[in-house]
Amino acid sequence: MQNAGKFYIDGTWGDPISTEKMDVINPATEAVIAQIPLANEDDVNLAVAAAKRAFVTYSQTTVDERLGMLERLLAIYKRRYDEVAQTITSELGAPITMSREQQADAGVGHLEDFIAVLRDLKTEETLHNGETLLREPIGVCGLITPWNWPINQIVLKVIPALATGCTCVLKPSEFTPLNAVLYAEMIDEAGFPKGSFNLVQGAGPVAGAAMSRHPDISMMSFTGSTRAGKAITKDASETIKRVTLELGGKSPNIVFEDVDIEDRIAFSVSDVFNNSGQTCDAPTRMLVQRSIYDDAVKVAKRVGDAASVGDPTAEGDHIGPLVSHIQYDRVQTLIQAGIDEGAKVLVGGVGKPDGINKGYFTKPTIFYDVNNDMRVAREEIFGPVVVMIPFDTEEDAIEIANDTPYGLAAYIQTPDDAKADRVARKLRAGMIRINGAFPRAGSPFGGYKQSGIGREGGLFGLEDFMEIKMLHKP
Repeated sequence: MQNAGKFYIDGTWGDPISTEKMDVINPATEAVIAQIPLANEDDVNLAVAAAKRAFVTYSQTTVDERLGMLERLLAIYKRRYDEVAQTITSELGAPITMSREQQADAGVGHLEDFIAVLRDLKTEETLHNGETLLREPIGVCGLITPWNWPINQIVLKVIPALATGCTCVLKPSEFTPLNAVLYAEMIDEAGFPKGSFNLVQGAGPVAGAAMSRHPDISMMSFTGSTRAGKAITKDASETIKRVTLELGGKSPNIVFEDVDIEDRIAFSVSDVFNNSGQTCDAPTRMLVQRSIYDDAVKVAKRVGDAASVGDPTAEGDHIGPLVSHIQYDRVQTLIQAGIDEGAKVLVGGVGKPDGINKGYFTKPTIFYDVNNDMRVAREEIFGPVVVMIPFDTEEDAIEIANDTPYGLAAYIQTPDDAKADRVARKLRAGMIRINGAFPRAGSPFGGYKQSGIGREGGLFGLEDFMEIKMLHKP
């Protein structure tokens, strides 16, 4: 990838000021597949200055002009679709089937929806009191994206910024930076004005902090860990900039006694194992009504035993590696913590799967007879690890589900629509998925409590990048 060692600033691929570099590792083979520069504060300052200059004119473009650029970008993305999928597989380790059907596909679905929403966006309206309200771009935006769903999060931040007339600086995760290089190439080809979009690579404590503190950045949009979200919020507070955060989760999955046990338990386990468990809203806490608990444990064991781990370049529904040795070590530590605290191992456990000696692969793991005070029930593991917790009554389930510092998502499994609706309204989470329903592009994504601030996707995702201005006339 010819541009992997460069930054995209002011419409040009150029060499960084910083001399620090980092290897990009294929997590399945542990081989170096690229080397990227790591930005210092001077690199960030150049990118922000370019975005600031561009904002003067780009903020005055019309919706139709921006729609034309977005539609060209969509066509270019579709043309390079398989290249995106292959890149995500090589740097994240997502199995290629999953990369094509889910990871790369997110870049189409979200962009198509933003185009549709932008066409209907009201940038000016008359209020009930007769006064005029304007919605205007907030300014230069700093965007920091994670490694687990890289294109998904890039699109959910870059597109609403550009769609609303903002300019931006993107810093993707240094563990999965190559898909961002591809996206920058597409934005350049689509004809966005120079400086409207800028790309730097770098580490959070250096480049990310420089962006968060920068006085010329009006908004920071971050997806990642709650710990990093707190740091960004503190850095941004000095300049009172807007901060939107999509952070961690420990999502409860309430399985009531009236379900088809085989179907719902199989879905619940498989949903956690998807993307090697590296999904912030995965249903990792499975709360099962006690009357069916023993049967649910048996089904979970069958599903867990049948799960396979293997080469991400091979087609299929198997599980790939974790993204890095750092993530592998964290998952192993938490699996061991579960064992030490007395959680029973149903499937998996510590170590790599049998026969695998290379790569950051971990055993798909299911704990049962867990209580909600254990670390494996409190902390976001971010690996293919399920914990099963029994409950007695509907009220018990709601109490356990809400007993978490997080509030990103919650899941309900029951054929009783009235019960599902009743329980959903009592759960403190931003998204409630009932009987396996999958979120559609355009629905606001985000959560309560320490799972974040703001929403991504659709109209709500655009509004987060806009300021409200009132015109008071005599």
